[in-house]
Amino acid sequence: MESSEEQLESSAASGESSAAESAEPVQGGEGGELGYEQMVSLYDESMRHLSEGEIVTGKVIGITSNDVVVDIGYKSEGLIPLQEFTDRDGEITVGKGDVVEVLLERAEDVEGHVLLSKRKAERMRVWNDVEAAYKAGETIKGRVVDRIKGGLTVDIGIRAFLPGSLADIKPIKHLESLRGEDLEFKVISMDRRRNNVVLSRKAILEKEFEAKKKETLARLEEGIRMPGVVKNITDYGVFIDLGGLDGLLHITDISWGRVNHPSEHFGVGDEVEVVILKFDPETERVSLGFKQKGEDPWTLVDKKYPLGSRVRGKVVSLVDYGAFVELEEGVEGLIHVSEMSWTKKVVNPSKLLEVGAEVEAIVSELDLDQRRISLSLRQAERNPWEELSISHPVGSVVEGTVRNLTEFGAFVQITEEIDGLVHVSDMSWTKRVKHPSEVLKKGDKVQARITNIDVENQRVSLSIKEFLPNEWDGFASAHKVGDVVTGQVVNVTDFGLFVDVHEGLEGLAHVSEIDVDGRLEDEYSVGGWVSARILRVEEEDHKVGLTMRGVPQPSDDEIAELAAARAGGDDEEESEDEDEAGHDEDTDDGDSDDEDSDDEESDDEDSDDEDSDDEEKEG
Repeated sequence: MESSEEQLESSAASGESSAAESAEPVQGGEGGELGYEQMVSLYDESMRHLSEGEIVTGKVIGITSNDVVVDIGYKSEGLIPLQEFTDRDGEITVGKGDVVEVLLERAEDVEGHVLLSKRKAERMRVWNDVEAAYKAGETIKGRVVDRIKGGLTVDIGIRAFLPGSLADIKPIKHLESLRGEDLEFKVISMDRRRNNVVLSRKAILEKEFEAKKKETLARLEEGIRMPGVVKNITDYGVFIDLGGLDGLLHITDISWGRVNHPSEHFGVGDEVEVVILKFDPETERVSLGFKQKGEDPWTLVDKKYPLGSRVRGKVVSLVDYGAFVELEEGVEGLIHVSEMSWTKKVVNPSKLLEVGAEVEAIVSELDLDQRRISLSLRQAERNPWEELSISHPVGSVVEGTVRNLTEFGAFVQITEEIDGLVHVSDMSWTKRVKHPSEVLKKGDKVQARITNIDVENQRVSLSIKEFLPNEWDGFASAHKVGDVVTGQVVNVTDFGLFVDVHEGLEGLAHVSEIDVDGRLEDEYSVGGWVSARILRVEEEDHKVGLTMRGVPQPSDDEIAELAAARAGGDDEEESEDEDEAGHDEDTDDGDSDDEDSDDEESDDEDSDDEDSDDEEKEG
């Protein structure tokens, strides 16, 4: 490459040669010849329109080691530093003969050269474009360069500032995510003198948003399907961008089946197709549906799952009152705790079932209007109560173990699954049993007769008095009407006295058969000794009528003897009971202790169910 001095000398020589040639006569406009001075004058006149600070077009006529020589049509060439035509890799980006835009900085320096600048020309051109876009409200393109305090720097040919609040319609948590992206912006302010340009991307997006929204509103119609993009997911639903307008897909409209959380079905950014369920033009609120794209499974439920049919399903939820079983997507049935077992009172469904378990059940109830299906787990299994009624009909004699005692009776195990109740009224023929512990204790082996089986309410009634001595027979054979008997008062009422006349057998002395002036409560008390004559004996009803009129009452000495005799008999009976209890403890403690907790829980549950009926029976 030629040196700069050689190039300049060549240019100067060329200029002199041109001047000499131009000194030759030239024909004028009317056939005359122009002299050298006239030609110079014309050349100077043609250059008068170029001024410093103006952008002009020139042609590259030479490249030196330091400069690029450009001819802009002036009387001398211009020089531009070579570095203005060098890229980041050091490669020269211009060649001889290329046409370039440059800024005329100075017409001539001390050496007579024209000073030009390509970079300043580009910068001035950018400023001119920015100013034109600012005045016209047009957009410009730029690349996000870096994150700075308060926003981002953008390269639009010159460095501009994008505030973080104007980077998007909604605040962006991480502005760094926009770094390196080529975007469109709007110039919202500029100061050329201070070299300051402020941009807004939000203004562009809002304009685009309004345009999309207008287009979307024009197309919206209830019942149609529209594409959208998942914008946000909440606990109650999914917000979907329909194009400048967001719609809400509520959790209940995602699937015909159970949806625990919308994120099970959708993710942010998913492209989906939804159905417009409802649209309010005034509030611009849109309700969307997803499950409505498919057929409602409940339309065929009565045909697919008729009453009494056996169905299979998966447990999808457990609650205090039962378990929900999914028969198919969108169709669930409830197994109530009362329908889980024939013999156990289920308090916590999780002890029998777990979420995800496959079960078989019977459809016990169907309500299409309320979209409810009731299922029975126990009906899918054998009914032990029906089996008992067949294998042990009423009147059958069974043997079992006393599992639990309550105030109104004792529960005796008949089978591994079923207990029967011996009510206190069925523990003795004549004696008034106040508590079953007077006759039985837990762990006793007893014989009983089945007196009633209620399959529907799952109850079995037992009686053990048939296998105990009948005090009535002993009394009826040893006493007759007119005999005088002596016994203790067991109850004092307004209408008479109940008297223990024979081993717990009670007789009634009506108030009309008692010589008393005031109230019976004032004259007699429970535990007192009285004598009475037998008025009547009702064998069928096991009742004894008494009269105290004209019957001498026992003296204090006689009462003392009777009390002593009664006390002696009670002591002997108590001693026998203690001996039996000690023997039972030695033989049965191991078994009964192990079963105590389970038996009490089971029997207490059963006894609660029967409490009201049994107390009524006792009364």
